[in-house]
Amino acid sequence: MKQQFAIVLALAAAASTATAQSSVTIYGVADAGLVLERGGSAGNVQAIGSGVASASRIGFKGKEDLGGGLTASFQLENGNNIDTGAAGQGGLLFGRQAYVALSSTTLGSISAGRQYSPYYKALRDVADPFVVGLAGNAMNMVATTSRVDNSVEYTTPRVNGFSADVLYGFGEVPGDTVKSRTVGAAVSYTGPEALPLNLVLVHHQRDNALATARSRSTMLAARYRVGSVTTHASLSHNQDLLQRASNDALIGATVAMGQGKWLASAIFHRDQSTLNQDARQLAIGYTHNLSRRTDVYTAYAHISNRNGAVFHVGNATDNGTGTGGFNLGVRHVF
Repeated sequence: MKQQFAIVLALAAAASTATAQSSVTIYGVADAGLVLERGGSAGNVQAIGSGVASASRIGFKGKEDLGGGLTASFQLENGNNIDTGAAGQGGLLFGRQAYVALSSTTLGSISAGRQYSPYYKALRDVADPFVVGLAGNAMNMVATTSRVDNSVEYTTPRVNGFSADVLYGFGEVPGDTVKSRTVGAAVSYTGPEALPLNLVLVHHQRDNALATARSRSTMLAARYRVGSVTTHASLSHNQDLLQRASNDALIGATVAMGQGKWLASAIFHRDQSTLNQDARQLAIGYTHNLSRRTDVYTAYAHISNRNGAVFHVGNATDNGTGTGGFNLGVRHVF
């Protein structure tokens, strides 16, 4: 861990020096808050959590103009737990993101490394008013894979509001191209200012380590803004490695009010198996900007599980332990 920290400091120093010569940038998020969880099998939980609204991180990103509309770029992002100082993502040095990319204004972009899946980005950026954070995090109920190792992603240029991206994650198993393989794809539409609509149809699938089973998820998500109100909705169909099917529906809204913003959502999970392990999550939250970079937040969510379903209320970095959760904290972006 000391060696990893030394590497991070060395990169920070190098990036600071390079900033005057190129477009290298250091950025980050410091987020901590009170987390109360109720209804867990081991009892109630009271804790100071790190990354409640947004995961705490420090990152380095940069780009170089190669001429002719071609750009090279990279991003290295380290996750950390601000409550203990420990590294996030199991101690990985750049566990949040690590990739290099080439982009063309006419041909699109291609990137390689540890990257967010198209499905996760659609859930975060379009479907979920809580932006996969706070107690109302849609990932409490909606299954997805956040990041894909050993992946290559191609994103098309946007044409008349439409774009697409395809991701392939290599399983890297000698002699086999299917084991532990991941495939993701999305088609998106972003409307003009006169039609503030975002639509995305996205699919994600992953083969298990033996190539004997495959999990699949397909989602249609939409976001539409009318004045200070933005509405969110999504429908998804899932099939896990045991071939059990389920459907998820989300409706939500964000309402801007002065320096603050209200968040609300309802998620309905329908188990298609004979177990009928349905569930419902209701959530409400509020964020208030103290400055351009600092805000305070609070949120509450409750999950109703049926017939032995085991969904928990978590937040941006915590999977949660109970069926009720409350957050109160502060977030600074730099």
